[in-house]
Amino acid sequence: MRDGAIEGGTAGLTSFRRYTWWTVPGMTVAVLALFVGAWVLDGDVPLWARGPVAAALVVEVWACVVLLSRRLALMSMPMPTPDAHPGGPPLGRLIAAVGAGVVLAAFPLALRNYGLWPVAPALVVAVVATYLPPPRRRLLIVSAVVLATLPGGAVSLLAGDGEPVYAALFPAGLVAFTAWVTLGPLWAWDTARRLDEARRLEAELAVREERLRFAGDLHDIQGHRLQVIALKSELASRLVEPDPARAAAELKEIRRLAADALSDTRAVVQGYRRTSLDNEIGNATRVLAAAGIDARMTLDPAAVAAGLTDSARHLLGLVMREATTNVLRHSQARRADVGFRLVDGHARLRIGNDGTEDHDHPTGLDGTGLRTLAERLRAAGGELTWGRDGDRFVVVAELPAKPTRLPRSPESPNPADGAAR
Repeated sequence: MRDGAIEGGTAGLTSFRRYTWWTVPGMTVAVLALFVGAWVLDGDVPLWARGPVAAALVVEVWACVVLLSRRLALMSMPMPTPDAHPGGPPLGRLIAAVGAGVVLAAFPLALRNYGLWPVAPALVVAVVATYLPPPRRRLLIVSAVVLATLPGGAVSLLAGDGEPVYAALFPAGLVAFTAWVTLGPLWAWDTARRLDEARRLEAELAVREERLRFAGDLHDIQGHRLQVIALKSELASRLVEPDPARAAAELKEIRRLAADALSDTRAVVQGYRRTSLDNEIGNATRVLAAAGIDARMTLDPAAVAAGLTDSARHLLGLVMREATTNVLRHSQARRADVGFRLVDGHARLRIGNDGTEDHDHPTGLDGTGLRTLAERLRAAGGELTWGRDGDRFVVVAELPAKPTRLPRSPESPNPADGAAR
C-alpha cells in the first residue's frame, strides 16, 4: 500500500518541479536574452560597449541558470526541520554573477539607458534572495529596492536630461517585481514539496498503525494460550509420577490448546479473524485519505442492518480490502467512492475511482485477487464484477441478504432513503 500511495504524488511533484525549472531559470534567460541581447545588437550602441556587454551577458546567463538549478536541487532534499535552510550559494558562481551584473549595469547606465541597466542587478538580487532565510531575504530585497533609486537618479541629475523621477523609480520597481516573480514559483515549489513529505509520512504512519493492530491481535491470541500451556506443562511434569492418569489428561489438554492457538494464528494471518466489511471500510477511509485521495463513503442503514452472515461480511470485507489495494497500486486516483446498499434483497458493495491505468483486470498474487474473490462470491450465491465506466474503474460485489427492519418513529423518514457518510 505504501508504494502505491506514494507513486501518484511523486509523479505530480516531478511534473511541478519540471515546470518550476522552466519557469524560473527559463524566465531569467529569456529576460537577459531579449532585453540585454537586443541592446547589444542595436546599431546605435557604440562598438566599445558591445564586446564587454556580450561577454558579461554569457557569464550572467550561465551563472544565474547554475545558481537557480542548484537552488531547486537543494529544495528537493528533505530538511531536518521546517525552518531549516539549505545554505548559501557557491561562492565562485556568485562572484561571477555579481561581476557580470556590474558590467551589464555600468555600460547601459553610462549611456543613460535607465530602463536596461537595473535588469541584471535585479536578477542577481533575486537569485541571491532564494538562498537566504525569510528575514534576511526581506532585508536584502528592501535594501536593494532603496539603493536602486540612487544610480539612475544621480546620473540623470548630473546629465540634466530631465528624467530624474523615471531614472530613480523605475529601477526600484523593477527590482521589486523581479524578486516577486522569481521567489513566487520557488515558494510554491517548496510548499508543495513539504506537503508531499507530510503526505508520505501520514501514509507510512497509517501502514505502521495497521501493523501494530495486527501485532496486538497476535499477542492477544498467543499470549494467553502460551501462558496456559506453560502452566499446564509444569503441572503435567509434576504429576507424571504421583498421578500418571491426570498427567496424561493434562497433556491432552495442552495438545488441544496448542492446536487451537495454531488455528487462531492462521486465522489472523489469513485475515479471517478480523476481516469484516465494517472494519475494512474504516481502514480504507483512513488509508485512502493518508494517500491524498478524496474518499467518499455512502452507507445505507438498511444494508448495514441487513441479515448478512459472518461469512458474507468477511467476503465483502476482502473485496473492500482488495479494491482499496488496487486503487493505491494501479491508479493515479484523486477521488474514490464507496457505496453499500440493499438492492432487491442483495447487499451491494460498489467501489469506484478515477485516475485509471491499463489494469482492467487486476488480480492479486496472494489468492485474494478479484478473480479468486469472484469465484468465492459465486459459490456463496453472489456476484463480483469489475471494469471501466468512462474514466472510472468500478468494482461491484453482491451477496444475498435478509433485510432487517429498523425501529423508527412515525415521523422518521425511511432509513433506506437516507445515506450515511
